[in-house]
Amino acid sequence: MAELQSGHRILKSGQRVADLGCWPGGWLQEASRAVGARGRVVGVDLAPVEPPLNNANVISFVGDIEDAQVCEQLRTHLGGRCDVLLSDAAPKLTGVREADRAAEERILEAVEVIIPLLLRKDGDLLVKLLECPEAQNFQRRMRACFASAKTVRAAATRKGSSERYLLARGYKPTETDS
Repeated sequence: MAELQSGHRILKSGQRVADLGCWPGGWLQEASRAVGARGRVVGVDLAPVEPPLNNANVISFVGDIEDAQVCEQLRTHLGGRCDVLLSDAAPKLTGVREADRAAEERILEAVEVIIPLLLRKDGDLLVKLLECPEAQNFQRRMRACFASAKTVRAAATRKGSSERYLLARGYKPTETDS
């Protein structure tokens, strides 16, 4: 996250940031530094961040992003909608291609459902993608919802990894988005 932040200035002082798939906590720490004392960072994951972060501007809790109540908990802890939505969530890979692709698709669908409920107008999105048709379809749909969207790769990503990130800026909610 530090490298992506340095190269793309995703996070700014005073922002409210939601982190989906926040375990083990590295992105929470980077976001906490970037938004400063006036900002707020709230993370959720299936696993607890251990040890818990003691940063005054960070809250993390255990929850499943596919659970509709998790979005409401995020909004409550943030005090409203977020300026930036981060998702480093990834499925536990089994090596069974169809199962892994289905798990990646479920995560991306959950993120897509959360966006209109949690991200403010003109907000930004950074989401991990694995190389698969489902990720390409997600990326195509996100291009329609944001002023700009591009894929970025961290230099620290291990060689041969299909991991990349979609950086989308300027969320354009539709009239039906709540």
